[in-house]
Amino acid sequence: MGLTASVLAIDAGNSKTDVAVVAGDGEVLGTARGGGFRPPVVGVGAAVDALGEVVAEAFARAGVTAADHVSACLANADLPVEEEQLAAALRARGWGTTVEVRNDTFAILRAGVSAPRGVAVVCGAGINCVGMRPDGRTARFPALGRISGDWGGGWGLADEALWWAARAEDGRGGPTELARTLPAHFGLDSMYALIEALHLEHIEHARRHELTPVLFATAGHGDPVAGAIIDRLAEEVVVMATVALTRLDLLDEETPVLLGGSILAARHPQLDDRVRELLTARAPKAVPQVVTARPVLGAALLGLDHERAEGRAHARVRGHFER
Repeated sequence: MGLTASVLAIDAGNSKTDVAVVAGDGEVLGTARGGGFRPPVVGVGAAVDALGEVVAEAFARAGVTAADHVSACLANADLPVEEEQLAAALRARGWGTTVEVRNDTFAILRAGVSAPRGVAVVCGAGINCVGMRPDGRTARFPALGRISGDWGGGWGLADEALWWAARAEDGRGGPTELARTLPAHFGLDSMYALIEALHLEHIEHARRHELTPVLFATAGHGDPVAGAIIDRLAEEVVVMATVALTRLDLLDEETPVLLGGSILAARHPQLDDRVRELLTARAPKAVPQVVTARPVLGAALLGLDHERAEGRAHARVRGHFER
């Protein structure tokens, strides 16, 4: 008899996609990796076509053609209507009997907890927060940027640093070393030169994210303006986590708060210490921890949850990705 796949687990982020085919006992039958998943840029059809190539590769390695359940944690599935649209597109491919689409932040949350219970805050290119309880209740935010009340993430931090540095140089703001360190990163000698280069696209817009590590390095050398931006990010992280805990009635229970994404996972001392300090004050029973496990593990565990797999299946798939 051929191998039977219980779960097709998909973690599709903006920069890369991981797929795993998992048996009912938790054995990982096959995996594959592909590029980013960006429906807003290329359209849903083209994005799912590209995803299909990665799924086909994983199925071929597993020796199967379908799974009982598709557990897909996808970037840009920020609203329920987007989850429904993407779920319909995945169902049309016939990859599994049932399909569940969630925002990719849920994969990071589930990867970091032993049961589907907790809150995760992810800060990478953007910032987002989700929470879940075993009874199916969830807490989430639209996470669409400033229009949905968000502040932070790599792009937001870079823009904030530029704002303060520009005002420092032209006299509208107080002094900050950012006015020197930001242009110096690109080999320039002034903020005026950097502003001109960005405006005329002599420096590609996509390279702005390179300024976020410069911000953290400048803060690390004691610059008060850069440090204040880092402190504000810690405030945003804790506000999101505390609101999610409150919505799920978990504020007074010992609950894991997972910190993920490239910025939080870097464990910059000032940011890490401030987040923990604020959490202790506002959510004393929260248990913060940084998640470094691959998010596809979370997608697989969510799939096994859906299939009501035994605990040893969860342990087996976790062992595969954490070894």
